[in-house]
Amino acid sequence: MLSLKTMNIHIEQKVANIEISRPEKANAVNRLMWKEFKEAFAWVSETPEIRAAILSGAGEHFCSGIDLNDFRSMMKETDACEGRKRENLRKTILELQDSFNAIEKCGKPVIAAIHGGCIGAGVDMTSACDIRYCSKDAFFVIKEIDIGMTADVGTLQRLPHLIGDGIMRELAYTGRQVDADEAKKIGLVNGHYESKGFMMQKVTDLAQQIAAKSPLAIRGTKEMILYTRDHSVSEALNYVATWNAGMLLSQDILEIVAAQRENRAPDFED
Repeated sequence: MLSLKTMNIHIEQKVANIEISRPEKANAVNRLMWKEFKEAFAWVSETPEIRAAILSGAGEHFCSGIDLNDFRSMMKETDACEGRKRENLRKTILELQDSFNAIEKCGKPVIAAIHGGCIGAGVDMTSACDIRYCSKDAFFVIKEIDIGMTADVGTLQRLPHLIGDGIMRELAYTGRQVDADEAKKIGLVNGHYESKGFMMQKVTDLAQQIAAKSPLAIRGTKEMILYTRDHSVSEALNYVATWNAGMLLSQDILEIVAAQRENRAPDFED
């Protein structure tokens, strides 16, 4: 089992539960957490017995954004040469992007379970997940505009594909708060529940439904969805034909046929 300092992790019925755990800082993302996001989701992707993951937060809020103390220290880091200073800052931003890219690149579906505040980097983080649910007390803010910066770790790139370009622009330009009802209305979340506890129960049920499906089919489905987002229809159709030429003749299909014939649930290899 992977052990991290900023996250609690456990596996139950082939579902990895990853809980961000800096509740005393409202789960603000510090330097260590950026690093551990990459470790956590690489581990999920590479662990055969895991078939789906849930991302949640400890304490009163899901994530309050970037840790401003870390942010200030990064801004103070200097180099004698202005060009080298800018190159180092660009490298840092790309490394931070990779932390949330790891969620998107994870070979298993990731479900975000959001409660309380989901602010700034929290929106970047959840926009990289496959599916999002929230509790009734959740609220969302693209906060970067209010600290004088352009959001740079995924929100502006991923959110238009989730809620549409116009709504994304409004939220990014104004930094206004979106409550759970509006989040459901605009498609930011699939649904919301009265409490965090009830949400976690429902999200766990969903993750276990996914975990019961063919792991190869789930892996291919996520790959195709992401590829289709970034390519033309003809390119995506060509890619899925090539993918299935390599993956379609699997034992999983034979197991499904046998399970249907024997009136039982299929049992797939990890």
